[in-house]
Amino acid sequence: MQAKVGDIYSVFSPQLQQYVACQVTHLQQPANARGKVLAAILQLDWAGDHLPDRAEASRMQPLRCSYYFVKDSFDHGYVSANVPPGHVLIANLPPLADQEVNAYKFGWDVGDSLVRQRNWEKIDPASRARFKAASGAHNVVVGGQTLRQDTTRINDHLLQTLTDLSELDRLPCLMTIETRHGTPELMAYIQQHDFINELHWQSAVVSEIDVGATRLSRFILHPEGVSCVRLNPDLSLLSLTATPSSGFQVEADQEGRNLCLQCSQTLPVLQGIDRLRALSLTGVKEIDLAPVVERFTCLTELRIWGNPGVASNMHRIAALPQLQMLTFFDLFGFSAADFPSPEALPNLSCLWMTSVPLDVVSSVRAAYKKATTHGLDLSLSKARKPEWLAENLHNPFRDWDGREHISATYAKKASLAYKNLRAATINIDSSMDVASLLTAAVTAYTEAFNLIDRRSKAIETVEREEIYIVLCDVLNPLEQKLGEQGATLVDQPRLYQLFDQLREF
Repeated sequence: MQAKVGDIYSVFSPQLQQYVACQVTHLQQPANARGKVLAAILQLDWAGDHLPDRAEASRMQPLRCSYYFVKDSFDHGYVSANVPPGHVLIANLPPLADQEVNAYKFGWDVGDSLVRQRNWEKIDPASRARFKAASGAHNVVVGGQTLRQDTTRINDHLLQTLTDLSELDRLPCLMTIETRHGTPELMAYIQQHDFINELHWQSAVVSEIDVGATRLSRFILHPEGVSCVRLNPDLSLLSLTATPSSGFQVEADQEGRNLCLQCSQTLPVLQGIDRLRALSLTGVKEIDLAPVVERFTCLTELRIWGNPGVASNMHRIAALPQLQMLTFFDLFGFSAADFPSPEALPNLSCLWMTSVPLDVVSSVRAAYKKATTHGLDLSLSKARKPEWLAENLHNPFRDWDGREHISATYAKKASLAYKNLRAATINIDSSMDVASLLTAAVTAYTEAFNLIDRRSKAIETVEREEIYIVLCDVLNPLEQKLGEQGATLVDQPRLYQLFDQLREF
């Protein structure tokens, strides 16, 4: 169903455990035949225990957002005009806002800004006033370092200079802390400061972690040495940067009903969070979906990024009828016959698959075509033939194939540069002239990308970072191998300096 100007929709918000509402204020027609009609969605300042009626809708007003750095504005942006499943049409009334809309959003996300605004209003008014008054034009001294007063993120570079954590009070906008040396004192400080909503934590001295009294929304945890963690009710993301020990216990509000768990490479054995809402797996090489489905039966969102990855038991996803969002990237090992039908996933509102088997893309596009007319956001791209997978299984630049600003020719040249670097370094041992061989290999690798950039200007910030990371991924294991042979012959700082000196991109 396509939205119309003036339509007011209501949907249930799992975070609030209430119904929320929005209104369509404008429609934007596509620029070409392949484009989609967009609808400007205005979030409304309303929540209730039941679906509203027309009379209640006529009294609704736009939500005015003032949380954090937002300055008394509407949450108003363009999304797909296809109404997602679960959104109920309440009434069609004159639009509550007529100003020009310039923002574009990924999805309807009705209720998210209302949650943020309500959480902001729970914070002490004096603290909120200090946050709003902080200015980048003013500097403060913390730990002997001069920082902008509105600094929002700090790490160990500052934390290791402090003898008294109360110095951090000079940063009234502090929201993110990153540390590899977490202490009980730092955790106590975080628990007492409502604006700190993102924490990257690693500790050699804290094995039982309790963030239950914090206002964190994102917790990125290195779980080595951690036996259990107690989460706060407001937390939306728990990201584990390594595999935790067996028996790792997670205690979460409502058993994780509002939580997204993000893990790298594989799904670890976890105790708790039986009603987990969302699961994201990154860097996956192999994944059996049967135990995933059996472990988390209440999932509404599932995202899997392969490396590339091979998935088995894909048909078991049909046992997740509450699923609303499903995303696959670089995932193979399953066929069109394995993928569930639209009838098996009645609540699916978003299905995105990038770099998956060709037959899957063709079948899903046909099977789910009708569902798109009922609000399904369907995106299928980079359909891969078996020959592509065979050629790119170990190619770290495989994602260049299909990027809008990079031609297939230059994607292949990037792959060749990696293969040549690997070939030049994989057999190096301590009996060789390591320094000369690595100098030649790094030089050739860098010049290959110089040539690509001279001819195409395709290397931008993301690509530049990827080229560097691939170089690191080749040199790091080589240094380890030679170290095991009793040699310390890989001068990585010199090689990275050479890379920076030679590169033109």
